[in-house]
Amino acid sequence: MLHGPLPAYSFSVDGHNRLGERRSDPEFIEQAWRDDGTRVLVMRKLALELEPGEPALRLVPPADAPDGRRMLLGAVGDTVYFLVVVDPDLPGTGGEFGDLRGLATRLDPTEAGLAVHAVSLAGWHERHPICSVCGTPTEIVEAGASRVCPNCSTQHFPRTDPAVIMLVTDSRDRCLLGHNAARDAPWYSTLAGFVEPGETLENAVRREVLEETGIVVGEVRYAASQPWPFPSSLMLAFFGAASTTDIEVDGNEITNARWFTREELARDIGSGDVVIPPLMSIAGALITAWYGPDLPGPALPVSR
Repeated sequence: MLHGPLPAYSFSVDGHNRLGERRSDPEFIEQAWRDDGTRVLVMRKLALELEPGEPALRLVPPADAPDGRRMLLGAVGDTVYFLVVVDPDLPGTGGEFGDLRGLATRLDPTEAGLAVHAVSLAGWHERHPICSVCGTPTEIVEAGASRVCPNCSTQHFPRTDPAVIMLVTDSRDRCLLGHNAARDAPWYSTLAGFVEPGETLENAVRREVLEETGIVVGEVRYAASQPWPFPSSLMLAFFGAASTTDIEVDGNEITNARWFTREELARDIGSGDVVIPPLMSIAGALITAWYGPDLPGPALPVSR
């Protein structure tokens, strides 16, 4: 049985207009930066500046923003938003900063959308300062939307790595969850993996499930997506229908996998024998879509 729409989850709302047509308009960029109504999100490396003592982004007018790498995020209504990434080694870069993982479920949807955009953009610039064609340091252009090589003129764009994540069910409507070797013992989650070159998303779902658990998947249906900037993934969520049920884990990445009925999952969460993903992950939304809104632990509200 394939299940219905996913409930809300972190980064599922992109509430700002990214103003793609304005990125190459220096007059607009300068005018927006001079506007007292513009707001600036400051980052120190990949940490977001927060209001003191509050789980909210500190958004300041341009006049109060520190020096740093300036990038356009977009607009919400008539308010334009910029990102400024400061050098953490320079004086005056103190303040209170927080990691997006810890903030995701506490930010309102608009702030979460701005934050995930900012972290994704800042992370890409930090990891890709050199031209992959000739090795020359590149320069930021288009208000942060890309980089260009001054030597060979190659333009580089932010990289996003597609990864599939899937909730597989069998003919008895049991769900398949696996324990990843990188996690603590009670942790069980949906299976996931990166898409390989030249591979369709549907075949990536089938290949990953087969490689990790020995389960053959037939029908595959797209559910939703989630940007995941840790460091640069786009999680593409699917429901899959199992054609077989005999589990044989790879023993490397997945050390254990189980079929769960709803009753078994609720019992094992209650006893502490199983821990499932937190609210911010689309994995939690997939499991909630299968189980229903009364899922113990990090359940998500299901839209009716």
